Amino acid sequence: MNKQRIEVIRLLLLDVDGVMTDGGIVYDSNGVETKRFNVRDGHGLKLLQRAGIEVGIITGRESDIVEKRAAELGIAHVFQGAKNKLEPYAQIQVESGYADYQIAYIGDDLVDLPILRRVGFAVAVADAVAELRPWVDYITSKAGGHGAVREVCELLLKQSGKWEKVTARYFDV
Repeated sequence: MNKQRIEVIRLLLLDVDGVMTDGGIVYDSNGVETKRFNVRDGHGLKLLQRAGIEVGIITGRESDIVEKRAAELGIAHVFQGAKNKLEPYAQIQVESGYADYQIAYIGDDLVDLPILRRVGFAVAVADAVAELRPWVDYITSKAGGHGAVREVCELLLKQSGKWEKVTARYFDV
């Protein structure tokens, strides 16, 4: 793993279904969609933000619950219904001013490949489709929705030397 590539990351972008969730979609009897998010993943994202690393979402599906979760976590860049994920990716680059090498992305399926091939640090979750593996810098040990996002957050923070600073409040009692 190339520590220099991780140290310059300023933005982590995420897919939702299969990355922030386990990929399952549940509808109640009224047709309302629900998703299960991992609380530790959310805390990892907050730790990243505390370290000055921005977070964004690019997902192909549309769901009110994604907007709600993004708002809870203070995620500024949220793009839903992205059939071609490179379009919102380019928009995020314009808005943020970050170059490819300053961006990390976590994906799980073929639709994520165009972004994974561009970013400075490309990640696939453990249960991602096999076709992504040759194109990524890191494969998580955890599956999507089961701590994969937290694993990447900790990796970024520890490899860039920011972990102790953002977690000090929990140890300095």
